[in-house]
Amino acid sequence: MRAKALLLLSAVRRSVPSNKKRQAARMSSSTPAYPADYEVPEVWTFEEQEGKMGAMNRPFAGARKEQTLPKGDHGVQLYSLGTPNGVKVTILLEELNALKGVEYDAWKVNIFDLDQFGSDFVQVNPNSKIPCMLDYDVDGEPLRVFESGAMLKYLAEKYDGAFVPKDLKGKTETYNWLFWQMGTAPYVGGGFGHFYSYAPVKIQYAIDRFTMEVKREFDVLDKELATKTYIVGDEYTIADMAIWPWVMCCIKFYKADTFLGLKDYKNLMRWYDLIADRPAVKKGTRVNAFGDDALPEVHGSVDKMTSSS
Repeated sequence: MRAKALLLLSAVRRSVPSNKKRQAARMSSSTPAYPADYEVPEVWTFEEQEGKMGAMNRPFAGARKEQTLPKGDHGVQLYSLGTPNGVKVTILLEELNALKGVEYDAWKVNIFDLDQFGSDFVQVNPNSKIPCMLDYDVDGEPLRVFESGAMLKYLAEKYDGAFVPKDLKGKTETYNWLFWQMGTAPYVGGGFGHFYSYAPVKIQYAIDRFTMEVKREFDVLDKELATKTYIVGDEYTIADMAIWPWVMCCIKFYKADTFLGLKDYKNLMRWYDLIADRPAVKKGTRVNAFGDDALPEVHGSVDKMTSSS
């Protein structure tokens, strides 16, 4: 009896394909590919990508060229560009300037010239992404801070908890939304923004996939803001500063406000306009930015730059 059972088990094992074979069968099924002749290889290998965004990417980290980063006279040295992640930090710096007189130096990092892969930049941010900063107002070596959310938190804490509620509930809710934004941003930028605006080919599946997710995120915000002035409540916080630039990006950079039906998100757009009217927000969006009113560098504050020009 036991011998028969073993023979039957052996036969079943031979008849059931291995995980590797099942995976290969799924890959070679009738699922269409783009390009039509594309087959998923067993091991991926790097090939140059097309498009202004794809062309800068490589599957490895580290410096690609020698570089010396500039340094100004202020404690905070920001290395950035006027993208949504960069704008988060310059909005906060301008708000801090208005509130506490904080001054800083902001240097433009041209990602299309691959400045983010320079040797000095990589020392500040080994991930080669803007923004990042050095704080010289510390004992010993300057302190590096990278990742925009970490920079908002660091600067708020450095300057007496500015733009973060003092009570535990409000502070926790601020960080809830700050890190919500950090987690959702790749769907807006690397997902929707890339395939809608920057990819060298228009792929319906990719655009539909990320449009659906971005609209879901906007609906999350719209519902949340139905009973609130700001995302945390009555108090303007670093969470608002983190979220606002990505909505701005969909309007200004991607020019997708009609496509995304932004006017239908009444609460979100009311909040968006409220933030956009703040003087520090108007100034912060000019720093290291694009366009006729952009300031490639700032030394002190936007007001100091414009009053001396």
